[in-house]
Amino acid sequence: MHITPNNPANPERDYFLLGKGHAASALYTTLAYRDYFSPTALYEHGQTGSQFEEHPGIHAPAGMETVSGSLGHALSLATGMALSKQLQGAKNRFYVLMGDGEINEGTVWEAAMFAAGKRLSNLVAIVDFNKLQGTGESTEIMHLEPLEEKWRAFGWHTMRVDGHDLGALEQALEAAKSIQQPVCIVADTVKGKGVSFMENDNNWHYRIPTEEEVAQAKQELGIS
Repeated sequence: MHITPNNPANPERDYFLLGKGHAASALYTTLAYRDYFSPTALYEHGQTGSQFEEHPGIHAPAGMETVSGSLGHALSLATGMALSKQLQGAKNRFYVLMGDGEINEGTVWEAAMFAAGKRLSNLVAIVDFNKLQGTGESTEIMHLEPLEEKWRAFGWHTMRVDGHDLGALEQALEAAKSIQQPVCIVADTVKGKGVSFMENDNNWHYRIPTEEEVAQAKQELGIS
């Protein structure tokens, strides 16, 4: 992505919209280490009045392009923004990360049809397909599979990769730049990947780890 941390409002920047706003903690951390703000500011996370809310709100820090809470809106926002830049002949690109549970929302598919109709080649959607959502298995709560074919039928160029393979993700994102239609990357992932007691356990959608569990997770992930 073309980003300018020293000028977050640069009109020529690329845009990243986090649909699954409950993953904001990861995005805050990424922005901190890309120099949008000091990593020490992250210690304010979740405190009263903090800009680092569990879902990004109206006081979100630099680098956050949109607020969140109710899921399913980021792709709709991105399509409007992408069309605006396309009409201007601008080179901005738009990236939207969504959860598989999030795509239960009808607004996602309305946006998908709109993006294909306008041939928004500056738009990439990534679906974090970990097969779990708040109340159970996402593929049982809604009939998601065959997910690639669904996006393809809506007029998107579709790819499927191992979401834990950063090299494969990078290749897919690079390839998307030369495709003259919106692109959807279905990224197969494992919830809690790398932590033995968290992997594929949907209780961790809500649970807060104890100090002992944090220590064990850090050990398993090789974090000092």
